[in-house]
Amino acid sequence: MKREYDFSASRKNPYLRKLKRQISIRIDEATIEYFRKLAESSGIPYQQLMNMYLADCATRKLRPATTWTSR
Repeated sequence: MKREYDFSASRKNPYLRKLKRQISIRIDEATIEYFRKLAESSGIPYQQLMNMYLADCATRKLRPATTWTSR
């Protein structure tokens, strides 16, 4: 291992903007199972599949259909 390295010719990471951030999110079991089954048939990890779906929704500016009911 060298004592010093020369980084003067280095360049910024071109993938820096594409980094992902880890978060905690509560998702019901039926939804997770749905994406796990899709993942099995597509060969894509289910978390990546969920991320792709959410990214597509955000790109198309889709809004979830929410209905509030009083008890």
